[in-house]
Amino acid sequence: MSPISAGTNPNFPSPCRRVVREAPTAFTVGMPIAIGAPFAAAVMVIADGRVATGAIFALVMMSIAVFDAWSCTIPDQLTLAAIALGCLYAVTVVPGETMLTGLEAVLRGSAVAICFWIMRAAYRRFRGREGLGFGDVKLAAVAGIWLDWSTVPLAIEIATLTALTFHVATVVLRRKAISPTAKLPFGLFFAPAIWLAWVVQCVTE
Repeated sequence: MSPISAGTNPNFPSPCRRVVREAPTAFTVGMPIAIGAPFAAAVMVIADGRVATGAIFALVMMSIAVFDAWSCTIPDQLTLAAIALGCLYAVTVVPGETMLTGLEAVLRGSAVAICFWIMRAAYRRFRGREGLGFGDVKLAAVAGIWLDWSTVPLAIEIATLTALTFHVATVVLRRKAISPTAKLPFGLFFAPAIWLAWVVQCVTE
């Protein structure tokens, strides 16, 4: 199995591009979050909670995808913003007991993140190299908070198939052999897949 990485190492080859490490500064990343958080709380009260939250969630997920595509890193600020927004969504929009839905979301997020961490550790143990970045593990927590148990596998499948299709297409277009050690920024595919799976979840409920 080819490793698909999107962690903290900025030295991965194309399609990742090494960027100045100061780019995701507390100002450039923190300010949109500081402005967006109270805005999210307001619009969920005065408007359709799912529509408003979904738009902000999409913005955060697209930002994660862009950062990971160009630097092979997922800023903690964006991951924490997605987690905080997901918890806020769980206690204000999701039907049910407020504390119970929030607790369930946190437990799901923790469980999914632990599963990814185990896979990451096992791959490194048996293959001797990184397969998943720690940023992917934290992004898995986002998936668990936003998605039901039945929808989490859908997001993982969408991300994995899209990443593999992208890799194969890139290899074919460049007329190069498929490498079992090729690295891809998994967050580029996982973040949008989480949002898409959430949309499917909302539509099918």
